[in-house]
Amino acid sequence: MILIMISLLQLCESLGTDLQPVGNTGVAQIDLTGVHISELDDPTPYLDGGELLLTTGIPLGGNDAKIRSYVDRLTARGVVALGLGLGAGTDSVPAELERACAAAALPLLVVPDGIPFMQVFRAYWSLVGKTAQADLAASLSLQTSLAQAATRPEAVAAVVSVLGKALGGWAVYLPADLSDETYWPLTESHILPPLREETKRFDLAGTRSAASFSLFGRDVLEYSIVDGSRTAGFLAVCAGRPLRAADRQLVLTGCMLLAVTAQREWQLTRANSIVSSTAATLLVNGFVDAARLVAEDLAGAPLAERVQLLAIRGDNVAGLSTTELAEQVASMVKGTGAERLRESIRHSRLRCITDGLTYLVLEPPSPLGEFGAIEAPLRGANYAAVISRAMLLSEVRGSVDGVHRACLIAPVGLLSAGQGLHDSRAAVWVAALTAYRRADLVGTVRSYLRHHGQWEASARELDLHRNSVRHRIGIATELIEADLNDPDVSAELWLALRGVEVAQPFAH
Repeated sequence: MILIMISLLQLCESLGTDLQPVGNTGVAQIDLTGVHISELDDPTPYLDGGELLLTTGIPLGGNDAKIRSYVDRLTARGVVALGLGLGAGTDSVPAELERACAAAALPLLVVPDGIPFMQVFRAYWSLVGKTAQADLAASLSLQTSLAQAATRPEAVAAVVSVLGKALGGWAVYLPADLSDETYWPLTESHILPPLREETKRFDLAGTRSAASFSLFGRDVLEYSIVDGSRTAGFLAVCAGRPLRAADRQLVLTGCMLLAVTAQREWQLTRANSIVSSTAATLLVNGFVDAARLVAEDLAGAPLAERVQLLAIRGDNVAGLSTTELAEQVASMVKGTGAERLRESIRHSRLRCITDGLTYLVLEPPSPLGEFGAIEAPLRGANYAAVISRAMLLSEVRGSVDGVHRACLIAPVGLLSAGQGLHDSRAAVWVAALTAYRRADLVGTVRSYLRHHGQWEASARELDLHRNSVRHRIGIATELIEADLNDPDVSAELWLALRGVEVAQPFAH
């Protein structure tokens, strides 16, 4: 139940002259738990603390000691204000009562003659009702905002943003698979490393638990986001003010919506993995056009023309997410290439299992020269991996057997590039020609080689002036650092250029 607190100041402002402080003292900003009316000498057994007690003064008859004792009992019980009704028991405020209340720091107020106590009572509950209605409306508005956030394309980011703003602090969602955190506001990125450490320390994975801890001098609440037996991640919040019951309910609603979002993403991931496996299986078996169609349906973008094939061997490889595989394989590489390889694996669209090995198709490929392979297998590693040279989609089928054999004999804990799997120089040449965007070097070189170096024949086929062809061939020669008239170079490059599509348009 949400407890609505009304202050003494609010009540006095609502009643005006019907409830006034004694003397020239102002009204204290004190929260009231209720208004109680009693004419008993000792009403404390019926009080919980925090009340405004109203009396006509009947219990105040007698000597000064009795008045002081009465006030002491009230303050000991936690009464926060005393209201004296004039006209029935007394026509004025007893001086000793005023002194006793001042000594006990108990606010003393008067209800003028002719004003019934029920008017004060009703005014209090009217304020409670209005405040409760306003709080309920605000709470419902925030709950609605959360529900709407969960339906947006970036549901996790939207939910986190609503929570952070509503609490006047920050909110962070930490995926259990160690992928990138989602947080609001973006200025709070400095909290992420220590927050990850605290999350690891509490080890909430697999539980429906919450933890609280201090971070940079502020209280943090963290909840595990669980769907069934799977932990999707953790929600951490830090409010900019004391949390109210409505705030806690809002956070729990956020947890529920994040769990629903995680379930939806898991279902989508499962569906995508089936499509991904289908496309990858088609590709490694040589059905390139079919693989292109399925892959484009999966991601809405065509496959890259040049890819790499990554094979992984080890226990329960199929049970690892692609993100987890990226971490495992990247740990086998040192140098600047490790991060590029990690990202390439994480963004891989095609993955399948063939003959006991897990294959991933990497696009765009990473040059093997960037990888600084570790010199000895990683201790405690459970996986071996082999990566191929960059190749055309049409070449993938022919490379599978070599990659497969290399992966079967690769040492556990090492990323290998087996014999015959390194980038051929022709593949490097094709990459250089394809990357040039100011003219169609691929088409020009292919025509030049087809016509055995004859300028005129190439110019006619390309509908260019022979000097333009000569200029382009000069650029191509500089790019690949090889002589196109060398029979070995021309033969190797001619084979590599077969099937390469010409990208348009070119800059002029």
